[in-house]
Amino acid sequence: MTPPLDVLAVMAHPDDAEIFCGGALLRSADAGERTGVLDLTAGEAASRGTTETRAREAAAASEIMGLAERRCAGLPDAQVANSHAARQIVAAVVRELRPRVVVTHWTGGRHPDHRAAATLARDAAFLAGLRNFPAKGRPHRPHKVVYALAFAEDGVKPTFVVDIAEQVERKIAALEAYGSQLRARSRIGEVFPGGDRPVVEQILSMHAAYGSLVRRPYGEPYWTAETTLVDTLGGVGVATF
Repeated sequence: MTPPLDVLAVMAHPDDAEIFCGGALLRSADAGERTGVLDLTAGEAASRGTTETRAREAAAASEIMGLAERRCAGLPDAQVANSHAARQIVAAVVRELRPRVVVTHWTGGRHPDHRAAATLARDAAFLAGLRNFPAKGRPHRPHKVVYALAFAEDGVKPTFVVDIAEQVERKIAALEAYGSQLRARSRIGEVFPGGDRPVVEQILSMHAAYGSLVRRPYGEPYWTAETTLVDTLGGVGVATF
């Protein structure tokens, strides 16, 4: 039996994990944590690239990010739904990989697959822990579900920000592995145009803005439904003055 994962990103398409939580996955891997990605689809409905091209790009990006596991659930692109059948598929992967933390899309994304993925990941993570839920594998329920807030435009304040100053260059390298998606473009997925600036510049600008919230050069924002525990007031980080 393979060791359990510390973090599993459940994302709709190849390149979504790199865009939304690639820095945090790199930081976890750097700290010795086992990380993985479950791409719910192969990205076959995208306007650019083929499934074969994107699979090669995902493999290259996975190598850069130091992932221990990467899987594709085989759900239909542009048709992701939080259905019973989809929950069975995702729950089976959760049971097999046994992650402590699942990170997924923000619930208010523009792409319908992203919104569906957010609820699917949460529900499948819960159902995977039910002994009699009809999915392959032994029951396992992750400790936490975390939502990636990057590029959200609905004014939600992050619960926490991950410092990715030491990982940001490798995050960009992992994204650039997706040449079919990024080449000569000013937008991708939830990253909308900032004039004619290249996608990479826009991504760095967003990370710089969130980094400033925690007094670091670059940060990735996340949200959790539960209030985060702090051990003591004396240990609270981020300066007010």
